[in-house]
Amino acid sequence: MRACGVREVRGDATLLPARALRRLAGLLAAGALAILWLGRYTDLDLVLADAVFDAQRRAFPWRDAWLTVTFNHVIVKQFMMVLAVGVVGYALVDACRPRAALGALGRLQLRIVALSAVLVPAVTSTLKQLSASHCPWDLLRYGGEQPYVRLFGAFPASVAPGQCLPAGHASSALWLVALAVCWLPARPARARAAALLAIGAGATVGYLQQLRGAHFMTHTLWSIWIACTIVVALVATLQGRPS
Repeated sequence: MRACGVREVRGDATLLPARALRRLAGLLAAGALAILWLGRYTDLDLVLADAVFDAQRRAFPWRDAWLTVTFNHVIVKQFMMVLAVGVVGYALVDACRPRAALGALGRLQLRIVALSAVLVPAVTSTLKQLSASHCPWDLLRYGGEQPYVRLFGAFPASVAPGQCLPAGHASSALWLVALAVCWLPARPARARAAALLAIGAGATVGYLQQLRGAHFMTHTLWSIWIACTIVVALVATLQGRPS
């Protein structure tokens, strides 16, 4: 994968035209409505959680497995944190001592990726702490003590906030969506492929958490939506500005 800004591109630092940004904004709005409908008006979350729950043992068999705990929740998370720190550190060094080889476009790409590495996990974690939704393993249906309440549903006064929506762990990989800007504006097809690969990586990390009973499917979908929204907002805000 080509590193951001390796080749200097002369001209204005613009990654996406206004028409493309409007199209992406429309897709994000439609995506939010689709995820909201899935969580609010369908039982798909429960169907998928039921499929990985052992009703006889009253437990999620994958909850303490090496793949889902040691590999996914420890190794992958630590690797993503080290990668994020490296990208942010590189951006800070360039901000203090700008490298001429980057050029305006490369510097814009680098800063969007670095900001995404910080903002995607931070925003997701903040929203999670503010949410009332519970994780599957906390619910009565799956051996816990809390009732199942749909998104925007009324919680009983005696029920404490679950702080489980959106999926926090998936966001540790979803900031990689920002790497798509490394191929913009010259190679939009490669940028789309990079974005889809990053979404797939984040979705896989989120799915392994779903196997544990730590999240519902829509929790992961909201994390994907948040990551994509942040990256598009950064592109719209930062492009065209003096570096």
